[in-house]
Amino acid sequence: MQSRGSGACWAASLQLHILLCYCCCLSFTLALAGPRTQLPVPQNQRIHLYNLEQVLSWDPVPISNLKSPVLYSVEYHYTTNNWMKEAHCTRIAEPVCNFTAANQPHFQPHFNVTLRVRAERGALVSDWVVMPWFQQYLNATIGPPLDVVVTPLNDSLGIRFKPPFNVDSGKFKYYVHYWKDEGKPMVQGPFPDSAIHLKDFDSPGNYCLQVQAELTANYVKPPRRGLLSPISCHKISAKALTKVQQTLIIISVFFTSLFFLVLGCYFVAQKFQGPIKHVFQSPPGIPPQIKEYLSDPDEPILEALDKKSSPEDRWDSLSVVISCPEEDQTIQGHLSTIIQITPN
Repeated sequence: MQSRGSGACWAASLQLHILLCYCCCLSFTLALAGPRTQLPVPQNQRIHLYNLEQVLSWDPVPISNLKSPVLYSVEYHYTTNNWMKEAHCTRIAEPVCNFTAANQPHFQPHFNVTLRVRAERGALVSDWVVMPWFQQYLNATIGPPLDVVVTPLNDSLGIRFKPPFNVDSGKFKYYVHYWKDEGKPMVQGPFPDSAIHLKDFDSPGNYCLQVQAELTANYVKPPRRGLLSPISCHKISAKALTKVQQTLIIISVFFTSLFFLVLGCYFVAQKFQGPIKHVFQSPPGIPPQIKEYLSDPDEPILEALDKKSSPEDRWDSLSVVISCPEEDQTIQGHLSTIIQITPN
């Protein structure tokens, strides 16, 4: 009987020890797991990606009767790396972590980046909240070109501006959206530079325009277009001629007019040839022999003419032309007497 009783006591003692060990293990496990689940996780996480800006924000953890503030920590990793602490976003009080420093991206623009955040209060912490990965050039919103300046140039527009941000591993191209009054929008581009001379407008009038940037990179397919710049309206005047064009037009008009003037004079001369000859032909002069006779009428005219003429010269008839300027007529008399001259 005594052996049987001692065996029962030993069995009961063993069970008691086992139960105590189980309770201790359970208490230790709860002690380890309890603090990590006593704070709720941050909610409504947001990643703001605009140009080179990289900002993570979330809603504050709602805790009542706080004797100490709730702090937050942020970690990140690339595709093949372990989690790394973000130095300026470890145990911070504000529910925002700005990765942008001096207008430069904190992460490489073509790397896949994953972020996570948790809340902390003393020894109490929440679970990590992991956000979807992002890539700066692939997911960021590209802003419009900056400081757009438009200069009207008669029949064209000169446009100058700055890129949305500086890129090291890519480049920008630009498009100009423009329209006349309430007309249909038109697009010109792409332009490789930030100085554009927009020309070939159909007609003068009021034109409005917006400039848009397009980011091109080897690892961004297809190229990504950004936001449009604010609307800018300007008046386009009629096309102005340059000095060279004006000189060429004057020379062309001069030679064309000269050609038609000469051509007209030629046709007039051909059509009115007789009257023109009559007007411009000088009246016939008096032969020298006649002048001598008129100066000395006593000398026989026929003998004087015969002495000064060669043997081959002969006269079959004699015409006398008398000009009367007073009556503006020409009277021609014809001597009908045939004069026979025989050689000496």
